[in-house]
Amino acid sequence: MQAGSFSGAVALAAHAGSRTLGVMYYKFSGFTQKLAGAWASEAYSPQGLKPVVSTEAPPIIFATPTKLTSDSTVYDYAGKNRVPELQKFFQKADGVPIYLKRGLPDQMLYRTTMALTLGGTIYCLIALYMASQPKNK
Repeated sequence: MQAGSFSGAVALAAHAGSRTLGVMYYKFSGFTQKLAGAWASEAYSPQGLKPVVSTEAPPIIFATPTKLTSDSTVYDYAGKNRVPELQKFFQKADGVPIYLKRGLPDQMLYRTTMALTLGGTIYCLIALYMASQPKNK
């Protein structure tokens, strides 16, 4: 348990040798990180545990009433559900890889990606080779 997370009260009886026999209350101080003397009300109501003030709703601030969600109109922006059609299209067993199923646009995208990957690999190897060579003075 962290030292800062302890928040509570410790009631200790006064020593028998003292004149008044009573109870002293302590609470953990988050500022000094030590136990400090406190009143009984502070000791039994530690930091962050305040009693609930009111359970009633606060008064309305705005003059115009707000619109309830049930009053709002539902709009269908998604359109027709095309997922079943696309599932049939892409799961067709015609021997074509899934990343090439749509024809020419997929082929162009695939070939461009492969060319950029190969070109980047070659560029990195050339840059490593040039970096490994000593500088000429």
